[in-house]
Amino acid sequence: MSRRHFAWNLKQRQLLAGERTLIMGVLNVTPDSFSDGGKYLDPDRAFARAIELEEQGVDIIDVGAESTRPGAQRISEAEELRRLIPVLKRLDGKLNVPISVDTYKSAVAEKAMEHGAEIINDPSGLTFDPQLARIVANHDGGLIINHMRGTPESWAKLPPMKDVMGGIRADLDASVHRAVRSGMNRARIAIDPGLGFGKRKEQNSEILARLGELAGLELMIVVGPSRKAFLGQGLSGPAVQCASAAAVAAAILAGAHMVRVHDVAEMKAAAQLADQILNSAGTSDSSVSHVPPPRSAGPVSRK
Repeated sequence: MSRRHFAWNLKQRQLLAGERTLIMGVLNVTPDSFSDGGKYLDPDRAFARAIELEEQGVDIIDVGAESTRPGAQRISEAEELRRLIPVLKRLDGKLNVPISVDTYKSAVAEKAMEHGAEIINDPSGLTFDPQLARIVANHDGGLIINHMRGTPESWAKLPPMKDVMGGIRADLDASVHRAVRSGMNRARIAIDPGLGFGKRKEQNSEILARLGELAGLELMIVVGPSRKAFLGQGLSGPAVQCASAAAVAAAILAGAHMVRVHDVAEMKAAAQLADQILNSAGTSDSSVSHVPPPRSAGPVSRK
């Protein structure tokens, strides 16, 4: 599998992906997340967790204030901001890695970027709020477009996708084009096939097996397999970590440039081995896709 190299220029820094997989650590500030609901609602606890994630070697911290677990109900803009902004204020200027915010609301994205976020991770793939891409573009931010079918409330009722990778690629391509028409620089966009997010259990394994088909879009590929239900029913503790590590390694060997994870130290170890295997095979593409760094760009992050 060939994996193209990318230089992802954000407002304050540049991240390099391809020779090494970037690690995105999850920080949920929600009361109902499937993995750690309520644990980091308090801004001080969220701050301590963010510092811990940075010490464990993350490249990006992804803060989410609204759960997208199956069956989750949407919350208002005001409630999302009530949870999110105190945490961002507590983190502002305290980290050496960029902050991503997981939201589909353009108003939340704008406030988040005003409080230091450099990346918006849209779980809806721009299907819920078409103005979001314009907001990110106005702030010179990075945008992750995640593929989602339906809504969390409707996932259990959706039939299997007839052509899972064909459908994902077509939908992501359309979302990317919408983002570019809204003013986003294409080179600042990354794509995520959305493991879970309306796909049937067996189709998530197919997505990992066929992940390389997304390489034709010539964008950074993000994958979030960590602690997902498709890894196996009834798993807990170390078993979940082992299954997550296997899925992380599979994603990287299939071409992922970034993995979104909860157990950073363990998944970083899996990613490092997968990178070593991938690079030893001599399949990495040495070409680099990038946009010129902004005038105020900070140092290149290679953590």
